[in-house]
Amino acid sequence: MSKLAAITGGTKGIGRALVEKFAAAGFDIVTCARQAVDLTSLKKEVEAKHAVKVHVKAADLSDRHQVSAFTDFVGGLNQPLDVLINNAGYFAPGAITDEPEGALEQMVAANLYSAYHITRALVGPMKERKQGHVFNMCSVASIKAYPNGGSYAISKFALLGFSKTLREELMSSGIRVTAILPGATRTTSWDATDLPEERFMKPEDVADAVFGAFGLSSRSVVEEIIIRPQAGDI
Repeated sequence: MSKLAAITGGTKGIGRALVEKFAAAGFDIVTCARQAVDLTSLKKEVEAKHAVKVHVKAADLSDRHQVSAFTDFVGGLNQPLDVLINNAGYFAPGAITDEPEGALEQMVAANLYSAYHITRALVGPMKERKQGHVFNMCSVASIKAYPNGGSYAISKFALLGFSKTLREELMSSGIRVTAILPGATRTTSWDATDLPEERFMKPEDVADAVFGAFGLSSRSVVEEIIIRPQAGDI
């Protein structure tokens, strides 16, 4: 049986790069995104390119019920989960004092609660097998405040705290936990910018870092990876 990687938000940006990286290594993939049409295209392209199985489920992970539907879908595959990457997230700029009402609730739901509930639902079998690796896609905003970071930064600070706590709790079960803290990466979030392409990191660079951390022996864990553009933060 092939190894299985669950990667949330797998159709675009860093998520798509992660899907490609793990599929190229022979992993079956299970992923979700909001748009079913994007998932259908992903499934067709990745299965044809890498000869692996790609299981897809449309889900908005800011909605608790859809989170449960996704984790039920993963459990229904009856295939041991080797890697869980909580990658899905949501960003909207704004200062704490004047961002739209509900911004905090929306970004905490998408960026923190989704990872919390998905991990709780899927980590049990990993604990029974005493193996597995959980990655949480944090941000340099998890450790550094930015103007107009607002609720996004709050949610990412909390996600890093969740990762640290999870690492301590799962250590004795043999499950590795890694927080990924990328800086500005060229994804659709930056489509409106006029900055040159070379000013940003490539999504593939983040995926390579994740896969490198996964590739260590079970005797070692990379707890945090901070990745920034060579020219500095944007």
